[in-house]
Amino acid sequence: MIRILTGLTLALSLAACGGGKTEKTIETVGSSAGVLSSKSAKQLFGNEAGGSGQSPAPYGSYAKGCLAGGVQLAETGPTWQAMRLSRNRNWGHPELVDFAKNLSRKAAQQPGWNGLYFGDFSQPRGGPMLSGHASHQVGLDADIWLRPADNLNLSVSARENISSISMRRAAGAYTNSNWTRAHHEIVKAAAKDPRVARIFIFPGAKVQMCNDETGDRAWLNKIRPWYGHHYHFHVRLRCPRGASGCVDQTPPPAGDGCADAKNWVNNILNPPPPDPNAPKPKPKRELTLADLPRQCAAVLSAP
Repeated sequence: MIRILTGLTLALSLAACGGGKTEKTIETVGSSAGVLSSKSAKQLFGNEAGGSGQSPAPYGSYAKGCLAGGVQLAETGPTWQAMRLSRNRNWGHPELVDFAKNLSRKAAQQPGWNGLYFGDFSQPRGGPMLSGHASHQVGLDADIWLRPADNLNLSVSARENISSISMRRAAGAYTNSNWTRAHHEIVKAAAKDPRVARIFIFPGAKVQMCNDETGDRAWLNKIRPWYGHHYHFHVRLRCPRGASGCVDQTPPPAGDGCADAKNWVNNILNPPPPDPNAPKPKPKRELTLADLPRQCAAVLSAP
């Protein structure tokens, strides 16, 4: 990908002022005409091979933003391995990388686990991804496999082909026999980290954890039932302290959230009839660079 130089910022200014040479200016800095309004952000960010040389900073929200100064999680560590390396999505804010390493050490204390297999974090400079996730854009989201990491010597090829293991039964209403107390303890350890805002996992797992927890239940508030998420759980960190350009998600409702998870399960087992008057969902428009926070142009142009 041809680097978008600082002239991109000038182009943005010209566009705001109605300058007639905007298109020409954008072309001269090595991008296609009209990049700010028509070039997809996922193409721009998805083709970046490395992080920017800026101070670490998340800009925008989890589903509409970018990441300055991202750092790469090592492909292999004492208690982890990053999976699907061809995707180049083992990047994040330093807080996320530190969290991941710390959680992997705790996971290694569980029977049958030597650590964790990590799925997607973010792209090197965050932003919308070429495929898959709508979130994971600011370097504060991580997918963590529910498959026990019993072998930390997997080759690069093996990491492309091995898959995680599903934990769900009855379309996610219940856990299956693959779910263990070790899963409970690992998810619990993640939730108890004060940096974590919420964790997404399938409804049956949340209900199972609600049923099994006999101690402090405050951490259950962070566990939120969501579609899919039976091969992995998704951890989302809060905006780091001092990250003024980062937009936190609204906190979950008060309480342990167990009743809500049971409602999800009830709807799986007894789905409500479709509403014939419900409006058809509108297809989402693909994000462009102009849709993202203004700092994201600088993140792209930084060496």
